[in-house]
Amino acid sequence: MDGKEKGKVYFIGSGPGDPDLITVKAMKVIQRADVILYAGSLVNPLILERYARKDAEVHDTSPMTLSQIVETMVKSAEEGKTVARMKSGDSGIYGALMEEMWGLEVAGIPFEVIPGITAAIAAASVIPIELTVPKLGQTVIISRASLRVPMKGSLKNLARHVTDGATLVIYTGIHVIERVVQDLKEGGVPDDMPVIVVHRATWPNQKVIKGTLRDIASKVHEAKIYRDSVIIVGPAAKEEEVRQYVRSSVYDPSFNHSYRPWKVEE
Repeated sequence: MDGKEKGKVYFIGSGPGDPDLITVKAMKVIQRADVILYAGSLVNPLILERYARKDAEVHDTSPMTLSQIVETMVKSAEEGKTVARMKSGDSGIYGALMEEMWGLEVAGIPFEVIPGITAAIAAASVIPIELTVPKLGQTVIISRASLRVPMKGSLKNLARHVTDGATLVIYTGIHVIERVVQDLKEGGVPDDMPVIVVHRATWPNQKVIKGTLRDIASKVHEAKIYRDSVIIVGPAAKEEEVRQYVRSSVYDPSFNHSYRPWKVEE
């Protein structure tokens, strides 16, 4: 190590796609980073074009293994370099973050996590809807679907929460949409439950597909969507019902609270 001070690794949530939807802190780190590792299959390359130094060493991690990624980060930090490890969305939601942090801990490399906007929030913003709906559903569950990755629990078990007023946001399930639909039906979600699919939220080619549990699979196939999407099921997707019946108590003139102890006459 010849006494050189170690650099630092920054895990950056790079947001859903729009280059403007990264934090100021993330932008500043990318601008000064000596080495950048980014998930090329998910992170918008325009973020690098816009913010990265021209002389930065850039690695697309799509074809790399975990050990190769950790080795690159450790080697660079030991050379005193600032490393930006860019992940899509927020690294705390399906970001494969833990094992990379553990690798740095073992090597004694300092690191920091910078949060980003996850796909569920981005999808809600482009529809646009509110995921927590006053009086209809105040619970949001984020889960995923997969045929290859082992999971504890199942959508079938989570379905009962949807019928009880929770909104379920499903990642990585669009390629098995029929399986998702079947699991939700078997879990008790009715055929007429509204479903919204958002493909590549905030990207120029984003798509929003609305339907019900009965017809959403056919609509997704008709749109030829097979990846990079979230599926929203539950109260938040009930747009007509929300528009007709929902009103927040906090801003209701007849509702008093500590900041407005009096009632307002309309």
